[in-house]
This record gives sequence, C-alpha cells and structure tokens, in this order.
Amino acid sequence: MRMEQLYSLIGADMRAVDAVIRQRLHSEVALVRQVAEYIVQSGGKRLRPALVLLSAGALGYRGTHHHELAAVIEFIHTATLLHDDVVDGSDLRRGRETANAMFGNSASVLVGDFLYSRAFQMMVVVDDMRIMRVLSDATNVIAEGEVLQLMNCHDASIDEQGYLQVIRYKTAKLFEAAAQLGAIIGGGDAAVEKAMAVYGIHLGTAFQLIDDVLDYSGAEVETGKHLGDDLAEGKPTLPLIFVLRNGNPEQAACVRRAIENGGRDDFPQVLAAIRTTGALDYARQKAKVEAELAAAALDVVPASQYKDSLLELCLFAVARNY
Repeated sequence: MRMEQLYSLIGADMRAVDAVIRQRLHSEVALVRQVAEYIVQSGGKRLRPALVLLSAGALGYRGTHHHELAAVIEFIHTATLLHDDVVDGSDLRRGRETANAMFGNSASVLVGDFLYSRAFQMMVVVDDMRIMRVLSDATNVIAEGEVLQLMNCHDASIDEQGYLQVIRYKTAKLFEAAAQLGAIIGGGDAAVEKAMAVYGIHLGTAFQLIDDVLDYSGAEVETGKHLGDDLAEGKPTLPLIFVLRNGNPEQAACVRRAIENGGRDDFPQVLAAIRTTGALDYARQKAKVEAELAAAALDVVPASQYKDSLLELCLFAVARNY
C-alpha cells in the first residue's frame, strides 16, 4: 500500500493545500524563503494535512477552509522538524541533507520560528475560537513533548509508560489536532469530535511506534535516515526499553551503556539483542493495538469513502516500511 493510493480520494484537495503552502511561504527575507522552501519541498508523507482533509470529508464538509487548516498543520509539523534536527544534530532526513546541515543551526531555528508564527497568522484568519484553541493547545503540548524527550535522552531508567507519554505529546498530539479540526469544520457533534480526536491520538502513536521499529530494521533508501540514529542520540525508544526489561543481564547492560553514552559503538550488539529478544515484534504488536483502537474510534462516523480511507490509514500505519 502506497501513499498515492491512500490519497487518491483527496488528490485535488492535496494539490490545493500545496498551492496554499507555496503562497504562504512567501517572505521578503530571501533566506527565510530559501530554507522554508527547501524543507517543505523535500518530500514527506503529508500525512497530517491529509488527516484534516479526510476527516472533514468524512463529516460531509465541502468548502475550502480545510485547505488553509491543512497547511497550518503542515507548517507546525515542519517547524518541529527544523527544531528537532538542530536539537538532535541530525544531518539526514527523507534521504536529503537536513536544513541545519545545509544552512546552519541558526537559520533552521529562526525559520522554524517563522513557520510557527506564519501558522498562527493563518489560523487567526479562519476566525474560529475553537479551531484556534485546538491548534494553540496542540502546539504547546508538542513543545512540552520536545522538552520531555530531551530530558529522557541518555536516561536508561525510562519505562514504557514514560516513553508513551513522550509519543502522545510530541507526535500523536498533532495527529489528534488534525483529525479534530476536520470534525469541527465538518460540523460533527461533541461525540464525533471526541471520536476523531481519539482516532488521531492512537493513529499518531502507531506511526511513531513503527518509526521506532524502522530505526532498527528499515532500509535507509526507504526511510531516508541512518539506521540507529535514535541510539546514537541516546533515545530510549520502545525496542530498547523492551530489551532492558526482558533481555539477559549482558544484553540489558549493553543497551543501558548505549543509551547512557550515545553514539554507534554498541550498535551491532544492541541490534542483535533487539532481534533475539523479539523487541521489534513487541513494538509492532503495540502499534497494531494502537491502530485497532484508532479504527474502533471511527464507529460513530457515518460510512463513506473518506471513512474507508481513514481506516486504510490504520492498516498502513502498521504495515509500512518507510
């Protein structure tokens, strides 16, 4: 299953969102344009804006405000990527050099700030207090998630619940906001709006858990990042937490040392421990459970092609290899 298939229903809407993105990227400052266009045009799944479009469609919305809101969601996401790559010292994303590798850390941080502020300018134009509340709350929670992740780096004592909290804040929150926005502009009642938010939380969690799996099992040409990047940054992701809890003393000690020290020196031994303990299968199963919870949340949403696409995203979240 490829993204092109999943997006076939909203192809025209996605092109409209891309047009909004190009228009709203304009700045009189040349470096802002250069860096912003580089990162936004560098590919990616465009999953979060697609969620806005599909959710709105599932609730019968046929206007154009969802194009603007989808672009807002993408700008917020892109800003977090710019800041993430600086914090993590990453040099590769989606198979290309990161913006900080190309233009420097200072430019990446400041252009990330530009994208955040442009997103808030755009949401004000929509002039809906509920929408502004959802987006402003989401942006704040994402920032808290970034700080939580920073605090957890090199900390081998983080348990599964602590790690899932980071995922809910840092990744799943924007999925939640995207799906909820679609319900709001689609005129869904409180129960439907809540269901779409729950769908987004669980779908976003499933996506991040599979990202954790792919960091130890994916093909670099597919994932667009180096294998073991999370380990090099000392991030205690779920496969590592599983080995710490279920591996033998030697395996647990190796993973603990790798988390605390960072780098790639222990990567072969850590990878062997992950594979022999079944850590990747465990993480995949957790992702499958999250995807099933997302799908179940859609029970209150009327049948439609848009709902079918939202359900297919649950399958894609777990089955993908990029």
